[in-house]
Amino acid sequence: MTIFSVRHITEYHYKRPVEFAEHRLMFRPRDSFDQRLLSATLAVDPAPAYVRWIHDVFGNCVALVGFAHPARALRFESHIRLDHTSQVALDLQIDDEARTYPFAYDPDELPDIRQTIERQHADPGDQVGRWARQFVRIGQPTETGRLLMTLCFAIHESFSYYRRLEHGTQTPIQTLQLRRGTCRDFALLMMEAARSLGLAARFVTGYIYVPDRDGSTTLGGGSTHAWCQVYLPGAGWVEFDPTNGIVGNRDLIRVAVARNSRQAIPLTGSYNGDASDYEGMSVQVNVTTESAAIAFDQERLQRSEPLMAMSL
Repeated sequence: MTIFSVRHITEYHYKRPVEFAEHRLMFRPRDSFDQRLLSATLAVDPAPAYVRWIHDVFGNCVALVGFAHPARALRFESHIRLDHTSQVALDLQIDDEARTYPFAYDPDELPDIRQTIERQHADPGDQVGRWARQFVRIGQPTETGRLLMTLCFAIHESFSYYRRLEHGTQTPIQTLQLRRGTCRDFALLMMEAARSLGLAARFVTGYIYVPDRDGSTTLGGGSTHAWCQVYLPGAGWVEFDPTNGIVGNRDLIRVAVARNSRQAIPLTGSYNGDASDYEGMSVQVNVTTESAAIAFDQERLQRSEPLMAMSL
């Protein structure tokens, strides 16, 4: 059991005061047996006209934030604390009939996961499918868990991670051809590869804890992170992080799940003005354990940093 603290700041800057449309935030983690939310606050500057909470179609917590007055800057700062329990998923308690690939999903579950099996991106030459099938053994049983682990590690070991400033996600074919991408690109590639094999997969957005931020080889820290889940009968939705070669939830803080990456963007919104009014944005994410978080807060208080907060 570990207590994690997450500080997430996003700031937008403009050359002149602009009016803001409603913004949609996915910052609040999902409560579950392996992570339990202890506290959460959200500070918004300028002060919002309203903050309204909803659950989306996937059961994610979403904050809808509206504004009454224009401003030259917009800042969102959230702080969360949660109790996290690592699950070593590949003790994988998979049902016997699903231990080897291929297998059939339960007819009672199939209607609920059908759209997570359907491929979401065009692949006319079946490049992603052909790439995924190379890990299926010919003429002998293929262990389902080993197949998915191999897919995950193949991306981790054979593709290069790089930060991309452009918005959006590469298509799986682009990532396969370029052999590089961001965590969102790698998650999407593994999802489509699993779907090409007839497996149910979905996108996950959240945070990752990096034990040693300066010397760690863990990628995706310092910003939001993304990975995927694959549904395995008996084991349920199992986490796969191809960016870091993680199977299970170790160091992963789940915020939202969705059928595709477009449905799980941490922060979206718009402003009323010219494109030239936009000066840029910055994102800062700090994920720490409880002891490190206490030291961080003491340092912040010594600097007298203000924090206007509302309960999440």
